[in-house]
Amino acid sequence: MASIPCLTLPSGRKMPQLGLGTWLSPPGIVQDAIEVAVVNGYRHIDCAHLYENEEAIGEGLHRVLKKGLVKREDLFIVSKLWNGSHEPHRVEAACRKSMKDLQQDYLDLYLMHSPMGSKFVEGELMPQKDGQMLVTDVDYVDTWKAMENLVDKGLVKSIGVANFNSCQLERLYAAARIKPDLFQAERHVYQIQCKLIALAKSKGMVFEGYSPLCSIQSPFLDHKLAPKNGMEDPVVKDIAKKHGKSPAQIMIRFNIQSGISTIPKSQTPAHIIENTKVFDFCLTDEEMKKLESLHYGARAVPWDLMGLGKHKHYPFNKNE
Repeated sequence: MASIPCLTLPSGRKMPQLGLGTWLSPPGIVQDAIEVAVVNGYRHIDCAHLYENEEAIGEGLHRVLKKGLVKREDLFIVSKLWNGSHEPHRVEAACRKSMKDLQQDYLDLYLMHSPMGSKFVEGELMPQKDGQMLVTDVDYVDTWKAMENLVDKGLVKSIGVANFNSCQLERLYAAARIKPDLFQAERHVYQIQCKLIALAKSKGMVFEGYSPLCSIQSPFLDHKLAPKNGMEDPVVKDIAKKHGKSPAQIMIRFNIQSGISTIPKSQTPAHIIENTKVFDFCLTDEEMKKLESLHYGARAVPWDLMGLGKHKHYPFNKNE
């Protein structure tokens, strides 16, 4: 079994280029998915408080560590600060909650899940009134400063951000004492993110693309810019046939070959294993251009539907 190659973060730490996404992986199933992934070479596990499955993931991680299938120092475990904990005095408690649920003494990477702060309501991830999220005016720069303290205390090894636009990323980077190691955003053949990838690389950050398979199970697929089913795209299928690979493998390879990290989600053992078999072939320059030409600005996760468009620090931009 070939090992998954690593990318080097600005801090000098190594991160596996391919990780296991866990969004929409339910408790009761995700535990086994974690074990299958680890047995088959995954070391990078992407988690978040928002996903409401970190306790179950923690059980899966505890199981593989107890069995001796992997050492903790060889894992790269990621979690994310949710919007309701953006107030600086809530940041450490939120991080410690994820650490407790994941049964970890530290996290390898902790991301700000979005630049938007929402009202903290115990037990509610997306508190709303009259159909709109209850947002706050917490400045994400102040939230970031509290995240820097997590590094100082040794609770997390690295910090980064997700779902920022280019203006927000530039502003945060200029104000940061500890610069972000990684920038995570949706990235697939229908949303190729040229501007954001170039910006992240210009800052020395690793770019990580989520939803490489377009998250066709996303609960947000009833909007006008919903992505197509990439598995059925004629261009993707034709390229897959030429390489003797599956459409999913072609879409994952598209991200890998773009020099970024990516985190396909699966809870099916056969798919988890299949998704690792993307390092034994290369797409041609022509094939990469064909895949890039499929871009039409689609979003599997349209953050404006969560109230972002009305937020002081998040003027929603459907592009970049």
